[in-house]
Amino acid sequence: MTSQITLRRPDDWHLHLRDGNMLRAVLPSTATHFARAIIMPNLVPPVVTSADAAGYRDRILSALPEGSTFEPLMTLYLTEQTDPDDVAAAHASGLIKAVKLYPAGATTNSASGVSHFDSVRPTLERMAEIGLPLCVHGEVTDSDIDIFDREAVFIDRVLDPIRRTTPGLRVVMEHITTSNAVDYARSQDETLGATITTHHLVINRNHILAGGIKPHYYCLPVAKREEHRLALRDAATSGEARFFLGTDSAPHTDANKLLPCGCAGCFTAPNTMSILAQAFEEDGALDKLEGFTSLNGPAFYGLPVNEETITLTKGDPVTYPSHVETPDGPVTVFDPGFDLNWRVE
Repeated sequence: MTSQITLRRPDDWHLHLRDGNMLRAVLPSTATHFARAIIMPNLVPPVVTSADAAGYRDRILSALPEGSTFEPLMTLYLTEQTDPDDVAAAHASGLIKAVKLYPAGATTNSASGVSHFDSVRPTLERMAEIGLPLCVHGEVTDSDIDIFDREAVFIDRVLDPIRRTTPGLRVVMEHITTSNAVDYARSQDETLGATITTHHLVINRNHILAGGIKPHYYCLPVAKREEHRLALRDAATSGEARFFLGTDSAPHTDANKLLPCGCAGCFTAPNTMSILAQAFEEDGALDKLEGFTSLNGPAFYGLPVNEETITLTKGDPVTYPSHVETPDGPVTVFDPGFDLNWRVE
């Protein structure tokens, strides 16, 4: 029985760090275990220009613990006014690694997102020309579409048409939550990748709603039926290069999570690697963990794998703090609901 595994240092291909006090409080949780992360640009105001991205990167670097080598991989927030020349220049300089598409109103701080997809076609075409990936929050926002169906409808109505009309565009389906998304990703060529979160591998919608509402399990896209969770587990543990880790770790203070209209997001950065090791072991796929966390993402983004390694050891249950304290209030750490026996050394 395996009791210790050593992996290339992992990367997080979808991360929310926020800004200010929250950034300084939560960044060490990621920098402890991860070498790099794709940083989400949905601040208030959003990161829409190269100047915005440079300023945000500098604030992240200044908040790092002393001696940390963590590298933030910056993105731009796609709006209907985005300048393709600014995007291309930011990419050419090495400042950004992707552009993020939020359908307007789909999730936290997405009001500045896209409503009319034809309006962003010039930017998408330029991105296809220069090989810059588009990261997609894959949900429609139509009020007549059930929240549990919005990912599947997005694939049919938005994502597939975008890809058909923009040949060569590299696209990441972020935080997929359904078997529909798994099947679509598997049916496409190497220009399409998909990230899967830690929490969607271990919770379904019953965890949020059965026996009382659990606001710290509420996220967007919302967790779906058990059959979809199992499809995600199969994809993550398959070893297929198109699937890789994007935690979507999204910190909110407890006060904001517990409002009558509470914020969406699960803060998984502190314990993600222990949870993943547990899940992959349960599925007999520990040998596939390094690919999912450390190899497949760099391959899609055209980046080198990390030379450093981390080691996880199996033993007595490891505990993590239940909260991370911030000057604005505590942030609850995601509780997977089971003991974690794998410790990051």
